[in-house]
Amino acid sequence: MNRYNRQRTRMIDTQLLGRGISDERVSKAMAAVPRHLFVDEGLQDQAYSDSPLPIGSRQTISQPYIVALMTEALELRGTEKVLEIGTGCGYQTAILAELAERVLSIERIASLAFRAQRTLDSLGYYNILIRVGDGTYGWTEEAPFDAIITTAGAPKIPETLTGQLAVGGKLIIPVGDRSSQTLVKVTRLSEEPDDLKTEDLCGCRFVALIGEYGWKD
Repeated sequence: MNRYNRQRTRMIDTQLLGRGISDERVSKAMAAVPRHLFVDEGLQDQAYSDSPLPIGSRQTISQPYIVALMTEALELRGTEKVLEIGTGCGYQTAILAELAERVLSIERIASLAFRAQRTLDSLGYYNILIRVGDGTYGWTEEAPFDAIITTAGAPKIPETLTGQLAVGGKLIIPVGDRSSQTLVKVTRLSEEPDDLKTEDLCGCRFVALIGEYGWKD
């Protein structure tokens, strides 16, 4: 077992299982994805630490526990079509690709999107489609989605995203101000646009969701 495998095993035992992540599929997905390949070479020794890391363009890769918590909250079973808002380095995208049938991801920063695509292609993830654009619009032509995950903090829950959920679909999104948010889980209960169940999961801190229905840059 190489050092990164050992670090990944320790991450799962202490940061995930030790904090209550109970979905075995999520733990297995995070054991399968080499997180260190999604950060700059100079940061690879910190890839499995209990903290976010910079990935360039003032963006970050989320700490492992938050990735696991958000993923577990989606309750994926393997047949879903998932929309990710904020590809970043592609790590969360890879975790989703381990757990869902198809993942569509939107990144507003082209350089990050292209880098993520290269990394994901090199690892053999072919059930992912990435495009560059304003993620707050969602991906209308591919809707509805069984799950939507937003990896940046919004001032409020965008109706553009809840409107693209399938009935029974779940949206995970940080909501608050630019410095701190609450991680929110929204479940669409029926075809009625306002028939939504909202749950607060925990406090969190993400970079700002920039876009027409988020923060202005």
